[in-house]
This record gives sequence, structure tokens and C-alpha cells, in this order.
Amino acid sequence: MSFRNTIKSIAIGSFDGIHIAHQALIEKADALVIIERNGGYLTAGYKRANFTSKVCCFYHFDSIKGLSPKEFVEMLKSDFPKLETIVVGYDFHFGKNKSGNARLLASLCDRKVLIIDEVSVDGISVHSRTIKTYIQEGNMLWAKKLLGRRYHIEGSVIRGQGIGKNALFATLNLEVKSYVLPKEGVYATQMCIAGVWRDSVSFLGHRVSTDGAFAIETHILDKEIAEVRGRVSLAFVGHIRANAKFKSLALLKKQIGEDIMKAKEILSC
Repeated sequence: MSFRNTIKSIAIGSFDGIHIAHQALIEKADALVIIERNGGYLTAGYKRANFTSKVCCFYHFDSIKGLSPKEFVEMLKSDFPKLETIVVGYDFHFGKNKSGNARLLASLCDRKVLIIDEVSVDGISVHSRTIKTYIQEGNMLWAKKLLGRRYHIEGSVIRGQGIGKNALFATLNLEVKSYVLPKEGVYATQMCIAGVWRDSVSFLGHRVSTDGAFAIETHILDKEIAEVRGRVSLAFVGHIRANAKFKSLALLKKQIGEDIMKAKEILSC
């Protein structure tokens, strides 16, 4: 028997970020029905399942975008035969060209439809797009408030220029795909290596003082790290400064030293 045959209540949405407004829906349902798109994520793909204990079921947007509101409802009833309750947000839209809303869902469906009201923090309505804007502005404090946790990304460790270890400070270089990234600059961060979170300082942006290439580089604070391979996580705690060009590696190294001191100050709070 398919596990879907036992599910009696579902919450529907993109759930990108699994932020505090999403949690208000999730707590009312047995399972999540996640509408998946491509790229630009706060929480990519199946990673959403890391932030909830509920069953996660995925529909890709491209496979359902042509369905009328009625066809969408019939699909849900077919896929979840024991369905009794559907939970959605007040601003939920569905069906071709977003022609359906939460109230239309209630009129089309002979199931209970629970509509969750707007969730806000200090007068700011909680939405994934708002969190993305804060991140892209480098405002990690407000991103954390609306997410309910520090924003973090995941990536693979790759080979860097080699300049850091030899002339500046040793760094781990990351290749990151799909995630929304903060604006270019230097951040106080924490990096998870083999399950252990370590204080760090990170540069994200184009290396305008050297080769001009885009990079994500992290220096682990007060710890010699052996060679790291595979995937790691990087959490952004606070913005330190904007990206800048330096006339020499000596000046860049001096600035990085100051960045390290600032990162320690932020991380100690």
C-alpha cells in the first residue's frame, strides 16, 4: 500500500525556506505537498525535508502548470484517496495562470480547506521573496528573523587559486549551485565540516584584487583544518563589509586580518 493512502491532511505550497510562516501550515497537516521549480532557492529541492518531520511529496511546477483549478483538485483527490483536509496560506494560488485561489479551492473541493492567515514579524509579512530580498541586500539579521534560523547554503569544496594559503590566509573554496546568494562582500560565518560547525569568515563575490573570477572562500578561525573534500554547509551570521579592490596583496592581507577580528566580534555575541 502506498504511504499516500494513509495521509488524511496535506499542506500545499512551494515551502522554499520552510520559514516561520510555512511552519504555521505544516503544524496543521500530516504531509507537505511541495510545488517544485528550478533554481533560486532558499532551500533547494529535497533539502526542505531536513527542516520538517512531516512526509514531503513533490510535484514539479512544469508538470502541473497547465492544469485548470478543477483538474488540480481532482489530481489531489486521486493521489491522496484518504484526504480529509487541505491546508493553504491566505495568498495561495493554483491552476493554470494562477487562476485559482484559496477560496476557489474551498468551493471546488468536497474536503475541509483550512486557510492560514498572514504571519508577520515586527510588522513585516513573512514571505520567501521578502527573505530573498534581505539576503541579496546582505541583511542576514532580518533573514534570520523571518526564516527562524540562520540562512545557510551547501556546496562542494573545489581547488582555489592557491594564493590564500601562500600569501594571505588559507581558505576553503566552494562551488554552490541553485541557492540565492548574499550580495558580494565579506561575512562572519559558520561552516559545517563533517558535522561540526566552526566559526569562520567568508568572502563571496568577484576577486577584483586578483583574477576577477567569482568565488566563495572561507577561512576557518583559530583552527588548522586538514584537507577537506566533499560537501560542506556555510551559514551567514553577519555582513562585515562590501567587496573592494586592493592595490597589493599586502593591503588585502591587512584588511583580511581586520575582517577576522570583526568576524570574531560578531560571532561572540
